[in-house]
Amino acid sequence: MDQFFYQSTERLIRMLELFIEKPLHLELRENSETRSLKDDEVRIKVKYGGICGSDLSVYKGKFSHAVYPIRPGHELVGTIVEKGKYSPYEEGTRVVVLPNTFCSECEMCKQGKTNICVNKKAVGINQEGGFAEEFIISSRFVWPIPDDLSDDRAILIEPFAVVVSGLNKVKISEGMSVAVVGTGAIGLLAASLAYSFGANVTGIDVNTKKHQLVREIGNIRAVYPNDIKDEKFDIVIEAAGTEEAVIQSIQILKPGGSMVALGITGDVKIPYIQVVRNDLTIYGSIIYKFPQDYEKTIEYLRNPSVNVDSIVSKIVSLQEYQTAFQDALSGNFGKILIDFNIK
Repeated sequence: MDQFFYQSTERLIRMLELFIEKPLHLELRENSETRSLKDDEVRIKVKYGGICGSDLSVYKGKFSHAVYPIRPGHELVGTIVEKGKYSPYEEGTRVVVLPNTFCSECEMCKQGKTNICVNKKAVGINQEGGFAEEFIISSRFVWPIPDDLSDDRAILIEPFAVVVSGLNKVKISEGMSVAVVGTGAIGLLAASLAYSFGANVTGIDVNTKKHQLVREIGNIRAVYPNDIKDEKFDIVIEAAGTEEAVIQSIQILKPGGSMVALGITGDVKIPYIQVVRNDLTIYGSIIYKFPQDYEKTIEYLRNPSVNVDSIVSKIVSLQEYQTAFQDALSGNFGKILIDFNIK
């Protein structure tokens, strides 16, 4: 690593930040310390932080690679308030964060597959997250927000990039039948994108409240898993991350159909013979490639035909952090944002 990465300036920080001390124990701290800003880093004043399923998994102790205590949060929108001298971004630039950091040196990175970097780390899981008034990260892992993209739309860039990367593996065209199994925030974004391509989209979820969010996107059918009998689909997007959802996703594919696996779960016993005999294709998809998937995602978010208005269900103040996490855990909402602007 170049020597300049170790040079720094110092600034006294006093800020509020969320911490998961241990599973199921969340607290708000005031932090006061001298922090060095390396020459490649930027300091971001955080405006919004989106609660993601992975934040909830860390909170519940479901990730074996999580370290505690940990400051969660990786879906972030904010403004650069201080820059190291080698940062290409100026103070005042609005940015989103790339939370899955990569080394650029391993075999996968050199092939452009930064999403499967062998040295990858995850902000808010095994390195410090951004649920704080201010957040420091290398300028390599931020991306500028266009002036015509609002903060409450830009906050969706990171999770939407997960969907964009996954759906890029299949070619959805007008008139195709697409099922989205699991309509949390990722599933809602997948339904929105597939619908914008002209597909006939069906959202499948066990939660009635999610059905309304699906219907707000457009002319999309919303059903319970048991409502699907003999119906088959060209493409199925699995976004629930449960064994039942994975199995159903395979079972409802047409012969020759494709499934995109976006959900995260443990090992699953799949109907393997059905995969072989029906010539099915299953695509695993983990996060996204940077920067190309961020660039494409921003294109979609600037397009008014891609309706993401129902994705963000509520914005709560930092002081309401306990309510925010409990609401997110309930499964009754889309994306919940925490507002880090302290009044």
